[in-house]
Amino acid sequence: MSEAQWRVDAPGQWMLDRSHAPAGCTPIVQYLMLQSMPFGMRTMFAALGAPVETLDVRFINGFMYTRLRPLIAPDRPSKRLPPLPIVKLGIRLHPEMRRRNRSAEQALATEPWVQVIADWHATGKASIEDQNLQLQDIDMARLSDVELVRHTQRCLDHAITQWRHHFWLHGFDLGPLGRFLFEAKQWGIDADAALSLLEGASPSTSAPLAQLVQMRAAIDASGEDPHTIQELRSISSDLAEQFDRYMRRRRAVLFSRYDVDGRTLGECPELILASIRNATLGQSGNQVEQRTVAVRSQVPADDRARFDHLLLHARSAMDLRDDNGPTTAEWPLGLLRLSLLALGDRLVGAGLLNDANLVLEMQPDEILPTLFDSPSLQDQFAQRLDIRERQRHLDPPSMLGAVEIEPPLEVLPEALGQLVSMVRTVMEHMGMDGKPAATGMHGSGVGTTVFRGVARVAASPEDAFDLLNPGDILVVRCTTPAYNLVLSLAGGVVTSEGGPMSHAAVLARELGIPAVIGVRDAFTAIPDGAMIEVDPVAGCVRILSAAVPG
Repeated sequence: MSEAQWRVDAPGQWMLDRSHAPAGCTPIVQYLMLQSMPFGMRTMFAALGAPVETLDVRFINGFMYTRLRPLIAPDRPSKRLPPLPIVKLGIRLHPEMRRRNRSAEQALATEPWVQVIADWHATGKASIEDQNLQLQDIDMARLSDVELVRHTQRCLDHAITQWRHHFWLHGFDLGPLGRFLFEAKQWGIDADAALSLLEGASPSTSAPLAQLVQMRAAIDASGEDPHTIQELRSISSDLAEQFDRYMRRRRAVLFSRYDVDGRTLGECPELILASIRNATLGQSGNQVEQRTVAVRSQVPADDRARFDHLLLHARSAMDLRDDNGPTTAEWPLGLLRLSLLALGDRLVGAGLLNDANLVLEMQPDEILPTLFDSPSLQDQFAQRLDIRERQRHLDPPSMLGAVEIEPPLEVLPEALGQLVSMVRTVMEHMGMDGKPAATGMHGSGVGTTVFRGVARVAASPEDAFDLLNPGDILVVRCTTPAYNLVLSLAGGVVTSEGGPMSHAAVLARELGIPAVIGVRDAFTAIPDGAMIEVDPVAGCVRILSAAVPG
């Protein structure tokens, strides 16, 4: 493609975000993100009293950029600040800032995340799962062409609704986590030490692995060596029931990326079988109590009850955070993918496409019955795919637009200042603050055990899982929460992006997998097939040999 232009059609400072959208994002998921993230974040920020309007989104050459949109003069970002007394007075007189400060005071005092988390476990998650299952259970083969189009539209609408809820929920899972990390820092506790105390707090992450381990034990006890899912299910009725129960809530979940050109778990039977055959529970989950005692001893005696309170709520929030993504984001998106592919099969049958996957290139406003009256679909969609394929090889700048000057925290009222500090803490430790990753081959370590293995470096997660052998070290840009469905194959994990609160770090921590997160040079310095050493204690990766001998 011709020289790419990296310009954004809005004022302000825009940061590249690879954690929510892959390179060369499809038109439908660009639309989905634009419809959901700003909406969900806007309602959440207002509810908690954060002094920002929303997290805004733009897509440039298929790459996602975000900007924290300020409340005051959002389209006239400051290049220089007025004198601080004037800024301080303006904030205190601005009507919306005053409302936000009252909301922030109430949120910090009443901790609304406690009720949101309780509601999630009581009815919230189950309600969304039921909606997902209702769409999943529709036999698309029995639908007419028009009915299938309408079903696909319903899947898109469902995804928008659930993604909005997904981003709203993040205020109530990341809020208490950010508060815990921010106040822990005041006591001199570093983020890695604080986050290590959250290990084992996310059953939604570890439960799928426990199910895989249970199925593996049944296979081992049988003495059978199944090479297909059919052979596995034929071992016993109990094992078949376990497998069906596992797949009921996972087969339509996207396991690799936040886009409809990712794959759902049900489309990868070989991967499912390999995950079961190699499932092993992590070994690092029995030292949390000892670490908690050691970290707690660093806290002044008068503050230890406060530390206990914050840690309790952070651990509760961790499970919601990892439950949130697969339930509200990856499952609805997987349902949308499967409905699109069914539509693509119909278009192939009608002679309008030669490959059902090309339907993934359609625009949302093209999901209409008139789609079957469009003789030029093949050329249109093929051209769009070609553009996206070329976009994937671009090297996007990490920032677009002019740097925005933020007022210092001291000009904010106390409650607003604390909320801003919580937001900044979360973004920093998720690797979303725009700051460069650690230098060279260093990053944030997860775990206590050094691990050596073969590196499997891949530009896409699908490629990685196609190549991954049990015990290999997965080297990717970043991961999504749905990786817990297949990460049991990996002996270690290295990412080039993210921080100690990123999805990759959380998964590695919960599953007991050694990892180093945010290794800036991982993609350029680690050859595929190299023997490497992941040292989470030192927070570094070492290349031992360029290729595996033999």
